[in-house]
Amino acid sequence: MGTHVIKMPDIGEGIAEVELSQWHVQVGDLVVEDQVLADVMTDKAMVDIPSPVHGKVIALGGVPGEVMAVGSVLISIEVEGAGNVREGAEAPVPAPKAAPAVVAEKPPAAPEAPSKPAAKPAPTAPVAARPAPVARAADERPLASPAVRKRAWDAGIELRFVHGSGPAGRILHDDLDAYLAQADQPAPAVASYAKRTDEQQIPVIGLRRKIAQRMQDAKRRAAHFSYVEEVDVTALEELRVHLNHKYGDSRGKLTLLPFLVRAMVVALRDFPQINVRYDDDAQVITRHGAVHVGVAAQTDGGLMVPVVRHAESLNLWGTSNEINRLAQAARSGKASREEMSGSTITLTSLGALGGIVSTPVLNLPEVAIVGVNRIVERPMVIKGQIVIRKMMNLSSSFDHRVVDGMDAAQFIQAIRGLLEQPASLFVE
Repeated sequence: MGTHVIKMPDIGEGIAEVELSQWHVQVGDLVVEDQVLADVMTDKAMVDIPSPVHGKVIALGGVPGEVMAVGSVLISIEVEGAGNVREGAEAPVPAPKAAPAVVAEKPPAAPEAPSKPAAKPAPTAPVAARPAPVARAADERPLASPAVRKRAWDAGIELRFVHGSGPAGRILHDDLDAYLAQADQPAPAVASYAKRTDEQQIPVIGLRRKIAQRMQDAKRRAAHFSYVEEVDVTALEELRVHLNHKYGDSRGKLTLLPFLVRAMVVALRDFPQINVRYDDDAQVITRHGAVHVGVAAQTDGGLMVPVVRHAESLNLWGTSNEINRLAQAARSGKASREEMSGSTITLTSLGALGGIVSTPVLNLPEVAIVGVNRIVERPMVIKGQIVIRKMMNLSSSFDHRVVDGMDAAQFIQAIRGLLEQPASLFVE
């Protein structure tokens, strides 16, 4: 037997250190080639670290939240043969460190079960024999295969409430069956006024730490100002419903977001000074011809901003498909560094929870972010008559170091005009 030592790889882009975000294995686990061992967080994205060998984990080189230098020992695996440590040399095995109780955020690439399928329990197995549903921390993602995650997503099940009966607490399809069966039973009575003294400490690590750092850095460095304008989207909604009725089955359903991206693309033709990235260290503004729109997406780990590249070259359905693809990649933790960086302007929306007004934080080094609030029906006065219209606010923020108030207001007014007269979105 030998020892194979895996060191923290060079992620590229001049990165000298990364944060260890999550272990997918523990000491004593058997791993196979290409199985994901750990997640590490760079300044831009989460990166999977796979195993290049089969073997047994004998030591872990860090704990989640620890910042590790590129080239430091990440993990040591006992393997058949000589391994990659010279005979006679002392293996650089790290001292064992306490691993977290939760082992995985994303499923390992290894198969969920051995090649010989395990027998499924008989359909008549009593549900009562199953452990009760569990409640994990909001930022905790239990171990489950992609197929299980997709089924849970389709069924509207939050996996953090599902007990996992597989190895290391892995959630299996049978666990989803049990959870669904329990959902049909009446919930036990809860003492509404029971006194509670429990508390929980949650370390700020991984994606949540990066979000906190970026938001704090953005508020400290940029001179934010916000501008809010209401938009009558009655005609736009009528067009969207018409297009979905006519082309929804063949091209896919359209949400409001592709229309907003299109409006931003068209408006930026007249306001190129807003489609820029500002390097305040070098005091250089880079004006971009391409419109790379970051579309904020909420994930279990926090807010991520995948990028729709060259939005100026996409039609409504092309934009919609790309937004959906990127959002799914971000939520499943599979978005690449290229898909998570390089945006020139950001669009953020909370959908039905969008409220009336918001003050979005800039996604540096961009100088503008367009926020979308929810659509509400309100009585409006048009030509002396009170009519019911569908109204929506745009709450946007700008970097006052680069964008003048007049330019910001005119830019949002241009977007408003395009949305209120949606045919103008497609006039060249």
